[in-house]
Amino acid sequence: MPNERRRSSILGLSLDKTVKPKIDITLNGPQEENVVPSFTTLDKIEGTVSISAPVDLNFDDIHITFQGATRTYVEKVSSTHAVFDRSKAYHSFLRLSQPIKEADYPENNVLKAGATYTYPFTFVVPEKLLPQSCTHSKDTERVLEAHLQLPPSLGDSMFGPDKTLLEDLAPEMSVVSYAIRVIILRRRRDADGKLSILLDSMKKLRIIPAVDELPALPLSGTVSDDYTIRQEKDLKKGMFKGKLGRLTVESSQPSSLRLPYCRSDLSAAHVTTMAVVNLRFDPSDDSAKPPRLGNLVNKLKVVTFFAAIPAIDFPSRANSYIYDSQRGVFVENINLSSRNVESVQWVQHKTLERHDSAISISDNLPSASASPTFYTAQILVPVDLPTSCKTFVPTFHSCLISRVYSLSLTLSVNVPGARVSATTMHLKIPLQVSAEGNPDARPTISDEEMQAIAARNVDDELAPRSVAPPSPEYIEHAHLDRSGSVASAVLPPSPEYFEHDTLPARAGSEGQSMPPIPEYSEHAEVMHEMMRPGRTATPEAGVVRDPVLPGYSAFGGRGQSVRMSGDRAMRMQAMRV
Repeated sequence: MPNERRRSSILGLSLDKTVKPKIDITLNGPQEENVVPSFTTLDKIEGTVSISAPVDLNFDDIHITFQGATRTYVEKVSSTHAVFDRSKAYHSFLRLSQPIKEADYPENNVLKAGATYTYPFTFVVPEKLLPQSCTHSKDTERVLEAHLQLPPSLGDSMFGPDKTLLEDLAPEMSVVSYAIRVIILRRRRDADGKLSILLDSMKKLRIIPAVDELPALPLSGTVSDDYTIRQEKDLKKGMFKGKLGRLTVESSQPSSLRLPYCRSDLSAAHVTTMAVVNLRFDPSDDSAKPPRLGNLVNKLKVVTFFAAIPAIDFPSRANSYIYDSQRGVFVENINLSSRNVESVQWVQHKTLERHDSAISISDNLPSASASPTFYTAQILVPVDLPTSCKTFVPTFHSCLISRVYSLSLTLSVNVPGARVSATTMHLKIPLQVSAEGNPDARPTISDEEMQAIAARNVDDELAPRSVAPPSPEYIEHAHLDRSGSVASAVLPPSPEYFEHDTLPARAGSEGQSMPPIPEYSEHAEVMHEMMRPGRTATPEAGVVRDPVLPGYSAFGGRGQSVRMSGDRAMRMQAMRV
């Protein structure tokens, strides 16, 4: 028996299959055979790991982790030699560990022959990645924010609920994978004594995170290799017959295509949105009529960007992805619909006519002629995602892989009576795919975090609060002198003194409050001005003068005067003294 144990203790990394321990990773709940389970943001991943060995086997540690990683490679053909050059990249962006207590390990860290050791695990799919998962340089903070979002499973071969291979339109050069991984480690018996992997087992998972709809891209009529939201063309009456007018076709980014919860029946889901195409025709003269509309072809363009180096900006075809030896792009086109839109009616407008916002999207375009008439039309384009035959993932941008979508619209236009081929108008509109999360999921926090939050709330409730009056600098109309000290506020009287004003008393006496004299009630403005401190009254002349207050303008200029009868002036003077 000692010799048997000694033989098992000196086993290296390559164990014979007959003595290798067996690892079973089982998830809680019903599981279909050969079907990869799907999870989304804040979902709990619970299960057990069972380990058994046919012979006694020493080990030093057991790691149970929930991992996410990205793998890419880019192949380029050399221009001088008929060889392929491949650049590879690997990025481990997620690693959550299940702690195992030392007391749960078998005695002396030896797996006994015929015994089964079980270890439960619980993981929660995070909402975001930690900042240390993306440490490379970036152009903007928006890129960092996008790279810290959890990417969906992509390009990893797996079977769906209907036992068919999921086709997510990704090339083999770009893979985003998730798995529950179990590693049994043992320290080497050589001089360095490093831990080495004795056995490694994984259970694949499919993660489709919840993704909210983002604001539309700020394109504003720009033309690029990726998007074209407006196109203009001159239409001809015929061969050598001059110009009929100018046609403008324009659209904007529609609402996102919202994927349902990943555990629901995607084949029966109806994922749809609506795009709007606005048309405007400016005739060359009053006799020119708008063209006849033909077929409208609608295609979904699926673009996957991948690279062997981290992306510092959002990828686009304009960024020389095609010619970069470290980056690549893969495009798939899916036909959605093709229909005749000849029945769409043109609406006539006058140049000076006020029209609604539905047609004003192109009204700022220059007219093709001096004709006071133009025509508009609008086409509604339903966009239905073919979820029964394809698997779609949300739009995302990670350090090495990005997935974006766009809508390609091709409209044919015919000129009545003209013996010329139909004119085609092309639009490429950005389209976002978002995803629903688990409606029953809630963020989970530990007991320690709950206690910390409760203690913080108690501290906030018991924190001292200031009930002192505001400082003079926060009082309305306060004036600061040049030295920076706060001067006394010179304010007009408050509204409550318009009927019961407090009159200034003689030196050494207290102010008295008395109602206004009835005969002055109808002259509230005059009375209000008369009772302001600083005025002087001259009974003989019947004139009351008031110096202009700082920050206020007087209608009569400096030293505004109010003319009144002599006896009224005398009475006002008596009131002041």
